[in-house]
Amino acid sequence: NQVLEMFDHAYSNYMEHAYPADELMPLTCRGRVRGQEPSRGDVDDALGKFSLTLIDTLDTLVVLNKTKEFEEAVKKVIKDVNLDNDIVVSVFETNIRVLGGLLGGHSVAIMLKEKGEYMQWYNGELLHMAKELGYKLLPAFNTTSGLPYPRVNLKFGVRHPEARTGTETDTCTACAGTLILEFAALSRFTGTSVFEEYARKALDFIWEKRQRSSNLVGVTINIHTGDWVRKDSGVGAGIDSYYEYLLKAYVLLGDDSFLERFNTHYDAIMRYISQPPLLLDVHIHKPMLNARTWMDSLLAFFPGLQVLKGDIRPAIETHEMLYQVIKKHNFLPEAFTTDFRVHWAQHPLRPEFAESTYFLYKATGDPYYLEVGKTLIENLNKYARVPCGFAAMKDVRTGSHEDRMDSFFLAEMFKYLYLLFADKEDMIFDIEDYIFTTEAHLLPLWLSTTNQTISKKNTSTEYTELDDSNFDWTCPNTQILFPNDPMFAQSIREPLKNVVDKSCPRGISRVEESLGSGPKPPLRARDFMASNPEHLEILKKMGVSLIHLKDGRVQLVQHAVQAASSLDAEDGLRFMQEMIELSSQQQKEQQLPPRAVQIVSHPFFGRVVLTAGPAQFGMDLSKHKAGTRGFVATVKPYNGCSEITNPEAVKEKIALMQRGQCMFAEKARNIQKAGAIGGIVIDDNEGSSSDTAPLFQMAGDGKNTDDITIPMLFLFNKEGNIILDAIREYEAVEVLLSDKAKDRATIFKGKMIPNYIIDSNLEMENMDQKSSENDSHKPNSEEAPSESQDAGAVSEEPEGGGESSAVGDPNPLSPASAATASVSMADQGPHAPGPAEAGAPEPACTPGDSQPQEQNTQAESNSKAHWDSKVQPMESILADWNEDIEAFEMMEKDEL
Repeated sequence: NQVLEMFDHAYSNYMEHAYPADELMPLTCRGRVRGQEPSRGDVDDALGKFSLTLIDTLDTLVVLNKTKEFEEAVKKVIKDVNLDNDIVVSVFETNIRVLGGLLGGHSVAIMLKEKGEYMQWYNGELLHMAKELGYKLLPAFNTTSGLPYPRVNLKFGVRHPEARTGTETDTCTACAGTLILEFAALSRFTGTSVFEEYARKALDFIWEKRQRSSNLVGVTINIHTGDWVRKDSGVGAGIDSYYEYLLKAYVLLGDDSFLERFNTHYDAIMRYISQPPLLLDVHIHKPMLNARTWMDSLLAFFPGLQVLKGDIRPAIETHEMLYQVIKKHNFLPEAFTTDFRVHWAQHPLRPEFAESTYFLYKATGDPYYLEVGKTLIENLNKYARVPCGFAAMKDVRTGSHEDRMDSFFLAEMFKYLYLLFADKEDMIFDIEDYIFTTEAHLLPLWLSTTNQTISKKNTSTEYTELDDSNFDWTCPNTQILFPNDPMFAQSIREPLKNVVDKSCPRGISRVEESLGSGPKPPLRARDFMASNPEHLEILKKMGVSLIHLKDGRVQLVQHAVQAASSLDAEDGLRFMQEMIELSSQQQKEQQLPPRAVQIVSHPFFGRVVLTAGPAQFGMDLSKHKAGTRGFVATVKPYNGCSEITNPEAVKEKIALMQRGQCMFAEKARNIQKAGAIGGIVIDDNEGSSSDTAPLFQMAGDGKNTDDITIPMLFLFNKEGNIILDAIREYEAVEVLLSDKAKDRATIFKGKMIPNYIIDSNLEMENMDQKSSENDSHKPNSEEAPSESQDAGAVSEEPEGGGESSAVGDPNPLSPASAATASVSMADQGPHAPGPAEAGAPEPACTPGDSQPQEQNTQAESNSKAHWDSKVQPMESILADWNEDIEAFEMMEKDEL
């Protein structure tokens, strides 16, 4: 009853003070007419002088059992609304609000007519208007890709001299991918197939352009080339309803390919974006890399979609986190940080959270969600209600209003709230016979078997093979999902109930006493260790976040507003300045030249030389001209991070181990203790190569490393695999670790070697020298490696040439609002931290932060191996480096 009263208040004020304008301005009690009010930029693209709010509200009237009002409203729309205006509108907004509103109105009108009491005069007038509008939207699809232009002129289309549109090159993924429900319904209702064909073509194109290794899509795409313009990916603004429409297109149209695509994307979302209870944007080419430190409110729809998919647990977790934010601020801010502070303070009365609440209640039957709905109703009445309707919040912190009541407030908010509380007998029809569009318009499920104009299934490229267990609960029956456990949802919510308020008390500062030891001094850059959980906690308090770069460096970014207090923010700034100086000093003092790993055993005999990265500790090979020579042996455990369990195999040998899980110095100490005479660390990043990546130096662990006396070298993955392949083929493989490649006469002096090696030594040396020179000019050569020459090797490079150290940040420092520094700290395992690992921007102080790092990084390593199992070609690796730089530039731009 409260929902009905609130709806009447909003609807009657629109009809009294605004109609036939598109929207109500509730503070000034008048209608918003495009061109008569100050422009609000893209927001105004939804307005087309077509009585937007009334059309958007049509089927809501029937859901709320207001059939008389619905009949009057339909007559008004038929009589008054003009769709032929010379006005430029958003294709996306017009589709979901106006086309969807007309189709939803038509759907319930024919249902009422069939029941026999209302709408007996109705003769498909709304459908005729929908078809007219559909034809007005079609010119937007006149692109080579099939992706629509973002805007269209209702009268003149696109690219017409008077259209004032058609020059755009970019559109958002949701804008192009949220058409199939309305367009297919229009085709099914009318028998005109062209609409469904265009919508499918756009969806097919986006699917083809997904990032193949991560199966994610970006936010913005070029409508002509299909290139990703914004390469960050999440489930919020810009992408949200693309995912929603893939699943719902399967439900409405029964085409399996839509479900396969959705499941492929969903698997990627749960692998990279979902960090329960958070949903964090990542970079599509670097999905382990978080692209921003905040979430936007549009992702609140996602728990509802997860319910439809049947994945209840993460839906409950994310919904509960969002509810905690609402309890703190009364409404969901447009964006909030990972530690639940306001990032963008406005709230335009969005309905997505109410939508997810409704779906979770339908799935679980848990009365908790009725209490959530009650809170939403109370907050709307208490904070948003004004004499002429409901006003959007300008700032959730101060409670100030904006003169705005969007059409979706009437179309969606009241529909979901009413359905949340309604019993079956409160409804005049069965809501289960319909699917909701993204604007909550009702499309009947019987459309799936009507006018199937597309008989052929979509034939797309191969689908990624997925773990089937992920899809066990797709389309579940909720009656058997929670049969005997009414506490199921509560048990998932319980650990999250204090996630916003109590996990991070606001009073924490550096003068806090720790175990009675008195005030703790601020952390100094020279003492910082990226593997120390206590240091990472201090960093969070100072507003400093940690990002692991692909090449092993650590990038630090400070946002003073995220510090626990102003004192902590000052400490953070001081820490960043020290770190920048330290980084600069490291670059000057520690730019060591590359080293060489030369395979000297049969059948290589010194002809294969691999460029290796030096270590800033252990034996300095430049002072030991003879180098260190020995047979190689793989250590157990392969990461070398604990006591070596096969010392007999390693003794007097050069130990091979994989990068990751612990500091380089720790690996060196473990193999030295086992009796190794040297060590080679092989990069765990599949496909990395000295051809394309800057030279990598292994840093110490911040402690005294004088105890390490053996030489240590670093090989990228491609070069390391050459040695591993040689072991597999020839078992006994001998190598020489040196400051630069030795000529073979020196290597084999006094030793028996085949005559042909001696005879052809000079000739071979010249050949190798030429090969080396050629390679230096062709770093991307994809020529297959041969016995004497390898594409990833520098052969007989007399001066030990190679790239100089790349310690430091490739990007200039940004303004003080986001200070950044990069330092080659030490090896931290896989380069992109997972949710429980050091660098992930999870809410500070959450339980579980102190889990052993080895477990976390191991899990991350396995997941990384799963998604990046193919060796990348050189061009791809080079492109990835550019992607990294673009990703950080985009993050910086977003933050500023």
